[in-house]
Amino acid sequence: MKTALLVIDIQKDYFPGGKMELVEPLAAAKNAYMLLQCFREHGGRHVHIQHIALKPDAPFFVRGTTGSDIDDSVAHFEGEPIVYKHYPNSFRETNLLEMLKEWGVERVVITGMMTHMCVDATARAAADFGFKVIIAEDACATRDLKFGNTTIHADHVHKAFMAALKSYGDIMKSEEVIALLAAEMIE
Repeated sequence: MKTALLVIDIQKDYFPGGKMELVEPLAAAKNAYMLLQCFREHGGRHVHIQHIALKPDAPFFVRGTTGSDIDDSVAHFEGEPIVYKHYPNSFRETNLLEMLKEWGVERVVITGMMTHMCVDATARAAADFGFKVIIAEDACATRDLKFGNTTIHADHVHKAFMAALKSYGDIMKSEEVIALLAAEMIE
C-alpha cells in the first residue's frame, strides 16, 4: 500500500524556550525523526508541514521568526517536499491533497504537534478524504490545557485524543509502524 509520512508542525516554538512550549517535545521529535529516517532511507514519500501564522501579532509561528522554523531534530532537507499551512487542518487551503493523490498515496502515517489541534484536525481530514490513517502516537506531543478552573495535564489530553482518533485510524508506536512497513515490504 502506497504510504506517505506527514511530519506536522515540529517547529522551534514548541520546544524549550519557544513561545508555545509543549510537554515532552524532544521525545516526540526523536520518534518522528526515526520514522522520517526510515522513509528517507527506503525512498518513501514524506512531507514536512510548517504552520505559519497569518497575523503578524500571533502568539507563535510568526512568519520570519526563528520559532516558526522546522526544528533541527527533524530538519527539512533541500529538495524534500514542504507544505505551508495557516490552519490546524494540513489539507485546508494547501496543496497537500493534490500532492498525495499525485503520488498515488493510499495511507498516511501522521506525526507531529500539537496532538489536540493539528494532528487531530489532519488525521480526521485524511480519513474523510479516504486515506487509511496511522497515527504514530509516541511521535506526537501536546501541552496542558485549561477548562474553567481545571487543568488537564498533557498526558491526559494526548491519551483522550488518541482514544477518540481510534475511530479514524490505527494508533501505533513508531517502532510498530516501522515493523508494519518492513513486513509489507517483505510480502
